[in-house]
Amino acid sequence: MKKIALLLLAGISILSCKKNKSTSDCGTKMCTYQFVSVAIKFADNKGAAAEVKNFGIVNQRTGEKIQASSSASISTVKGFYTVVDDGNIQSLSEKGDDLKITGTSVETNQTKSVIVKVSGGKCACHINKISGPEQVAFD
Repeated sequence: MKKIALLLLAGISILSCKKNKSTSDCGTKMCTYQFVSVAIKFADNKGAAAEVKNFGIVNQRTGEKIQASSSASISTVKGFYTVVDDGNIQSLSEKGDDLKITGTSVETNQTKSVIVKVSGGKCACHINKISGPEQVAFD
């Protein structure tokens, strides 16, 4: 009786997998459950984390302002900011978009900008940082 129950359960599982298999314009693919984000650090001229005001991100392709969708977009650690995360995947192109990141030092009032290229798109499982600095240093 246990063997029959196990076989029945295995059969239902296999049928469920086939039924739930996602096929679309992107084809069938397996994605992980991890949640990817891209962050940047603002630092002073000694490399210590710097507090920033007027933090902003603009997608250079679309001209739209971007805000990371996760609650981690609010800097909980001085100087570290989430640029984009998997919640922004649909607003990014598959080839990658140049994101202009700008911040102003609270201490020196100096404004710095950098470009970080990140890809996404409707067929991507996760965002992917292609190029750009990990840190923005104030003079």
